[in-house]
Amino acid sequence: MTRKTKIIATLGPATETADGIRMLIGAGVNVVRLNMSHARHDWVRTVVDRVRAESASAGRRVAVLVDLQGPSIRTGDLPEKLSIVPGDEVEFRNAGLPAGLALSTETNYTGLADDVSVGDTLLVDNGVLHFEIIRRETGRLIGRALTEGAMGSRRHINLPGVRVNLPSLTDKDRADIALAAAVDADYVAISFVRDAAHIGDLREELARHGSAARIVAKIEDQEAVKHLRGIVEAADAVMVARGDLGIEVHVEELPVVQRAIVSECARVGRKVIVATHMLESMIGNPVPTRAEVTDVANAIYEQADAVMLSGETSVGEYPVKCVEMLDRIARRMEREPGARFCDQIELPTEKHRTVKAAVVLADSLPGSKIVVFTARGVLADYLTHQRPVHSPIHAFCPDERVCRALSLNRAVTGHLMTFSERPEETIHQAVEILRQRGDVSAGDAIVVLSDVLTGAFDTEAILLRKA
Repeated sequence: MTRKTKIIATLGPATETADGIRMLIGAGVNVVRLNMSHARHDWVRTVVDRVRAESASAGRRVAVLVDLQGPSIRTGDLPEKLSIVPGDEVEFRNAGLPAGLALSTETNYTGLADDVSVGDTLLVDNGVLHFEIIRRETGRLIGRALTEGAMGSRRHINLPGVRVNLPSLTDKDRADIALAAAVDADYVAISFVRDAAHIGDLREELARHGSAARIVAKIEDQEAVKHLRGIVEAADAVMVARGDLGIEVHVEELPVVQRAIVSECARVGRKVIVATHMLESMIGNPVPTRAEVTDVANAIYEQADAVMLSGETSVGEYPVKCVEMLDRIARRMEREPGARFCDQIELPTEKHRTVKAAVVLADSLPGSKIVVFTARGVLADYLTHQRPVHSPIHAFCPDERVCRALSLNRAVTGHLMTFSERPEETIHQAVEILRQRGDVSAGDAIVVLSDVLTGAFDTEAILLRKA
């Protein structure tokens, strides 16, 4: 059985070598993620070359996802950690201002005191430290500690429910976008997106650098959840980034928000990734917890396009085992009917409705395969959004970049092929490729779709062939 759910692995010290990348690809990774919060530009160029080389050697197409750091708010550099107990008053001040309290840190966002109000909650270090804002002064916030802990340098600050006036892209992000274009990244993820306009900003910046990369919108705070529909419509894919999102919303609400994001992507027709803490315990342990297995299984039951590993493969001790575990869970859960959120998908055009008819036909034919000929991958996207029950989707296209980008599409395998001027010859060639790969057997029903071939094909044509 071919696994439908795609696996994204973050590269890092544990997996950055050619051997490490080769093992990840061999275990079933479809997309590699490069986290620009930590990555140097020379490192990115080196590992992308390795990914391309190892993918070609394995006869696989592995996409590259460049994940921008985004406009995060962080504490400043400290000579030593600040020990904090409940009741302590801690100052958060603009860079360059002198400390007004014994417990004080700079922040990297000069507008913090303008955006936050007395009574708001400020969280530091992934929600480990909680503060209630009790005073505002020019360029300073004073918070009363609600929890005990130690505050280190450059710790992330969250402001649940607060609309901050940060830019959509920082200067660092713009430099990283130029790099993503230079290495021909397939996807670029925008962090801390707050509305659809931020997607437009990234799309303009990519176009300025001549990049064809698709955009992944990371849903990480309440502001993004509030503008979910517009963000989903503007993006090419959406990531449920449960790290910051789980801090921004009440923890008991996180599963509800995850399901809402996945179902909205299914309704609009967008790829969706479930990420963060999938197999967190496997950073140091060779087996996952039962709760983690169930969490992964739920994401796959919800029919997400992909599940993503972060620290598990970037710094963990068992990166290959983590990928193998996701593969095992996915293959088992895909035998279940799934949540079928896709049954509520909107079908605004004739082409969407034609694809729907093709999927219904394929679902009625046990053992069938779907073959689509596409120039830009659009028709393959429409097919994957409608979640055929059992049929794998084989997308043939003449563009290597399009084939790689399809590595994120659930149930889709991309094949590079030059189209003949004669449609029947093109179809015959595609079926022969699948036969040689062992993807079809004699007598298999093949549902054929295309929006690029001529002759019998147009946007309303569906053909049925036998292998």
